[in-house]
Amino acid sequence: MNFTRLFAIVIKELRQLRRDRITFGMILGIPTLQLLLFGFAINLDIRHIDAGVVDQAQTAHSREILAGLDATGVMTVRAQVTTPEQLQTLMRRGRISIGLVIPPDLERRLETRDRPALQVMVDGSDQTVQAAARQLAVMPLPGMRANYQGVEVVNFYNPERRAPVNTVPGLIGVILTMTLVMFTAMALVRERERGNLEMLIATPVSPWELTIGKVLPFIAIGLVQVTVVLTLGKLVFAVPIRGSLLEVYAAALLFIIANLSLGIFISTLAKSQFQAMQMAFFTLLPQILLSGFMFPYAGMPRAAQWLSEVLPMTHFIRLIRGIMLRGAELTDLPNDLLALAAIATVLLIISTRRISKRLD
Repeated sequence: MNFTRLFAIVIKELRQLRRDRITFGMILGIPTLQLLLFGFAINLDIRHIDAGVVDQAQTAHSREILAGLDATGVMTVRAQVTTPEQLQTLMRRGRISIGLVIPPDLERRLETRDRPALQVMVDGSDQTVQAAARQLAVMPLPGMRANYQGVEVVNFYNPERRAPVNTVPGLIGVILTMTLVMFTAMALVRERERGNLEMLIATPVSPWELTIGKVLPFIAIGLVQVTVVLTLGKLVFAVPIRGSLLEVYAAALLFIIANLSLGIFISTLAKSQFQAMQMAFFTLLPQILLSGFMFPYAGMPRAAQWLSEVLPMTHFIRLIRGIMLRGAELTDLPNDLLALAAIATVLLIISTRRISKRLD
């Protein structure tokens, strides 16, 4: 082996890497940004879960119990209503994740200890909420004597607490993001590397026609993937679809368009297929880790929550879990629906304009 020639090749590769600013920046930027972002954002402590309250006792004791629970930081009271049915409605619409019901005969129950003094209603479509409810169930409450199980936990939507019920709907988002963003991220780059982009410039094709033409085939691929996951989820894991199947596909279609628009946008930035793949992977991790799929959204710092709101998967996770597991309708989740539509629209417009500059 000639070490002089070997050293010359190494130097050549390092110089070429230095000239490739995108790749060089990602070598340093990816670990730095991800360490800082995820180090601060990922928090396994369950904090500030949105809760609703029905206080039918309206006594000093009941208010003391609610104040004690709120002071734990595990939950934050967002709504006070008059009936448990109203709590169920708020939970179905995704407004709260925990409901607290204090019965009118609170004092008698605490005295006789024959029935629970507090009922905790749990949104079982989210595993982190189930863990929060278990924390609340074992907390000592004012007026509750020792060896008295004074808290009753009622698990809605997933009473058996089966993990696949929580994970399969979210996996639809993960799979679509992983495949569609990466596929489309390399689309224009592949055309440019093969010299096809120059041929397109000579044709009367418009930027919108080029963008939509690139997107349409992958929309069909995405819908096929959704069908496969839903079918296997039902047959293998017995995951229910309590809401409208049509609305499941409507939410998935909007999410697919957002992912494809993101992929096309990446393809306008990358100079090679390798760079496009790197960028696609860079956008994948934040969507998985900050969307609420793996880690509790409520436990994230406020800045991380703001960042997660611009990620398509954050809103899709809420939509798909709401429709599939809670039986919600799209009209019950207007904020996430509009946010996902806005993200898809903005990304599509930006991508088309960047393609227009390339064609001009």
